[in-house]
Amino acid sequence: MKVMKFGGTSVGSVNSILSVKQIVEAVEEPVIVVVSALGGITDKLINTSQMAANGDSAYEKEYREIVNRHIEMVYTVIPAGNERTVLLDKVNELLSELKDIFQGIYLIKDLSSKTSATIVSYGERLSSIIVASLIKGAVWYDSRNFIKTEKKHAKHILDSELTTRLVKETFQELPEVALVPGFISTDKNSGEVTNLGRGGSDYTASVIAAALNADSLEIWTDVDGFMTADPRVISTAYTINELSYVEAMELCNFGAKVVYPPTIYPVCHKNIPILIKNTFNPQGEGTIIKQEVNSGSKAIKGISSINDTSLITVTGLGMVGVIGVNFRIFKALAQNGISVFMVSQASSENSTSIGVRNQDAALACEVLNEEFSKEIEMGEISPVVAEMNLATIAIVGENMKHTPGIAGKLFGTLGRNGISVIACAQGASETNISFVVESKSLRKSLNVIHDSFFLSEYQVLNLFICGTGTVGGSLIEQIRCQQQKLMQERGLKLKVVGIADGHHALFTRAGVDLSQYKEELAEKGMPSSTQVLHDEIIGMNIFNSVFVDCTASAEVASLYKDFLMNNISVVAANKIAASSEYSVYSELKQIARRRGVKFLFETNVGAGLPIINTINDLINSGDKILKIEAVLSGTLNYIFNKISADIPFSKTIKMAQEERYSEPDPRIDLSGKDVIRKLVILAREAGYKLEQEDVEKHLFVPNDFFAGSLEEFWKKVPSLDADFESRRQKLEDENKRWRFVAKLENGKGSVSLQEVDSKHPFYGLEGSNNIILLTTERYKEYPMMIQGYGAGASVTAAGVFADIMSIANI
Repeated sequence: MKVMKFGGTSVGSVNSILSVKQIVEAVEEPVIVVVSALGGITDKLINTSQMAANGDSAYEKEYREIVNRHIEMVYTVIPAGNERTVLLDKVNELLSELKDIFQGIYLIKDLSSKTSATIVSYGERLSSIIVASLIKGAVWYDSRNFIKTEKKHAKHILDSELTTRLVKETFQELPEVALVPGFISTDKNSGEVTNLGRGGSDYTASVIAAALNADSLEIWTDVDGFMTADPRVISTAYTINELSYVEAMELCNFGAKVVYPPTIYPVCHKNIPILIKNTFNPQGEGTIIKQEVNSGSKAIKGISSINDTSLITVTGLGMVGVIGVNFRIFKALAQNGISVFMVSQASSENSTSIGVRNQDAALACEVLNEEFSKEIEMGEISPVVAEMNLATIAIVGENMKHTPGIAGKLFGTLGRNGISVIACAQGASETNISFVVESKSLRKSLNVIHDSFFLSEYQVLNLFICGTGTVGGSLIEQIRCQQQKLMQERGLKLKVVGIADGHHALFTRAGVDLSQYKEELAEKGMPSSTQVLHDEIIGMNIFNSVFVDCTASAEVASLYKDFLMNNISVVAANKIAASSEYSVYSELKQIARRRGVKFLFETNVGAGLPIINTINDLINSGDKILKIEAVLSGTLNYIFNKISADIPFSKTIKMAQEERYSEPDPRIDLSGKDVIRKLVILAREAGYKLEQEDVEKHLFVPNDFFAGSLEEFWKKVPSLDADFESRRQKLEDENKRWRFVAKLENGKGSVSLQEVDSKHPFYGLEGSNNIILLTTERYKEYPMMIQGYGAGASVTAAGVFADIMSIANI
C-alpha cells in the first residue's frame, strides 16, 4: 500500500487534474490519495473572508469566482450524467454553506480564528469530492473524523497518538483508492474545525502513511524534486536524485518549499521512503528521501534560503557566566509562539543572536525586552532590537562531515565576492552550515556558492567588456571561439554579461550572444556613459565578476576604484590607472589585495608578453630588480625598422598608424609618453616609487610638433625627413640601428633614442617587437631577456584573455 499526495497545482487545472486521474489509476495496489485545494483557492478564501470582515461588499464578486472555478471544473472533467448531477449537488451544498458564512462575517464585521479555519477547510473539501468522483473506484473519507489536534501555546498541534489510532480504525479495510482531503482536522475536545498549517496536506499524507506502515509516500507537485538551489535564481540548478531524511529536513527548514517540513518526521520514524514527483512530468525520476543514500563525491547536496529573516541579538556583559540566560530567552519566545530557526552564540557568552521570520520580529523584541527589563534597566543587557532586511542561507549535506575545509572555502568564497556574513551557525553533526547576509546579497550568495562547490556543471566567470575597437573586438572574438572548448575541457563558462562601446551599453544576466553582439548592442543597448557603466555593473551585483577595460579612456579608468571596492576584479589593457599618480596606483593595488579580488594589467607593457608576471614572480621569490633596459614601443620599433632611403621618416609614422601599431594620435608614441607610462608601470611593479615626471626624456622630435592639431602635425612632420635621412645614412655606414630605449637603474628612469651596434641584444629586434632585459641579484652577469610581439590587436587581446583566465584560477 502507498500514500500519494497531490498539491494545489496538481489539481489546479483541467489538464493537471486529468493527469492525476491517469497517475492514480495506473497504480496496481491499494492507494490512499490526499489532495490539496485547487491551486490558488486557499488564498482566495482567506482574502474573501478578510474583505467580508472589513465590510467590503466586493467580497461577493470574489465568492462568485470561487463558485465558478469549482462548477466549471466539474462540468469540464466529469461527463454528463447522474454522477455529475450527484457531484454538483454536493458541491453546491458546500458552496451554499460557504456563502452563508461569508454573509455572516460581512454583517457582523468580525472574523474569528475558528471561523477562518472553517472557511479555508472548504478548499480541500471541495477539491477532494471532485477528484473522488473523477477517479475510478475512489471512496471519499472525511479527514476531520480522524486527524485530531489539541491547542498548545495558541496553536493547534497534531495529537499523534489519537490520530494514529483513528487512522488505523478508519482504514482497517482499504478500498482500491481512498480519497482524503489534506490540511484539515478537528480539535479533539471541542470538535471545531482546525488545520495543520500551510502545506499541511503533505503532513496529512505523512501521518496516514506512518500510521498504516505504508510502503512509500509519494508527494506529487509541480517540480521534478529537490533542486540543488532555487532554479528561479540559479539557472544551472538541477534535481537531486537522493537525499537522506536529515538532508531533506534541513533543506525544508531553510526555505526549500518542496515538502512541508513536519512531513518528514512521521515517515522517517518508520523508515518509509518519500518520493517527490512532478505531476506535469510523471516520467521524471524525481527525488527519493530515505535513510541510507549514496553520499557521492560532492561535499554538499543543496543550498536553501529564507529571504524574510530578522536577526535579534541579546547582548550585554551582564550575560557572561550567568546560568539560565538562554533558557529565559527561548522560554519567553516559546510561550508566545515564536519559532526560532537559527541560533548563533559568542563563546564569551556576552551575546546570543536568533533568526526569526520578519512577521515575528516585533513581538520577539517586545517579549525579550519585557523578560530582561530589570537587566536592561541596570545596564547589564542592552535593549533588544531586530536587524531587518536579511536573508538566511544554508548549505546542506551529510558528506560535509567527511570533507575538511568546507567552512573555510564557504566564507572565503563569500568574502572574495564582497558578501559580508552577519551571523553563522554550524551544528556538531556538520550537515548544515547556516549564515545570515543582507537580503540584497541573497542572489549573489546563492550563485557564488552553487558555482564554487561544483553544484553547477561549470565554474562561471561573468565579464563586463568595455571597448569594442581593435583590442576589444579581437578579445570578444577570441572568447567566442574558445567558449565551448573551455566549457568542455576546463569546466569554465566565460559569460559576457555586459558590453559597452562609446555609444551604447548592453547588460544581461543571461549573457550576450557574441556571434551577433554588434547588432544586439545597437538594437537593445542603452546610451553609454561612465555613470551608466558604474551604476549598472555595481547594481547587477553579480558574482565572480570581472570588468575588462579595452579602452584608453581616463574616465573609464576612474571607475576601477569603485569596482574593486564592490569586489569586481579589473583587467585593464588601459595604461592610465597603473601609470597615473603613484598614490592612485598604490590604492588600487591595496584595495584589490584587501578585498580579495584581482587588478591585472599585464598587457600595459609588451602586449601579450609575460613581463609584469615575470617581474612579480622574481620579486615574490625574493629576488631584487637592479636594472631594466627595454624597447617597449612596438610603434617606434616599427618606425625605426621601416625607415630607409625609399621610406622617409614621415611615411613610416603613417604606415604605423595604418597598420594599427600606433595610437590613433601617433604623437603619443613619438613624444615618448607611451614608453614613459610603461617604464613607470614596470618600475612600480619592481618595487620603485616612480612618477611619470621623474623620468628623464631625450626625445627625437622637437616639442613644437606636439602642439596644435593632429592635422597640423601631419603637415609639419615631412620637414623632419631630410635630417633623419642624413643621420640614417651615417648610421647605416657604421652598421648601427636606432632603438628608443627605456631604462631604470638605481631607482631612476630615462627614455632616449639610442644607437646600438650589431653586438647589442637590441640590434636584431624586428618589426614591432619588444624586448626587455632584467638585471637582478640572481640574473646579474647574464640578464634575463624577454622578447616578442609588443603590439597588435590580437596579441594584446590574447594577453587580456590570459589575465581573465588567471582570475578563474585555471
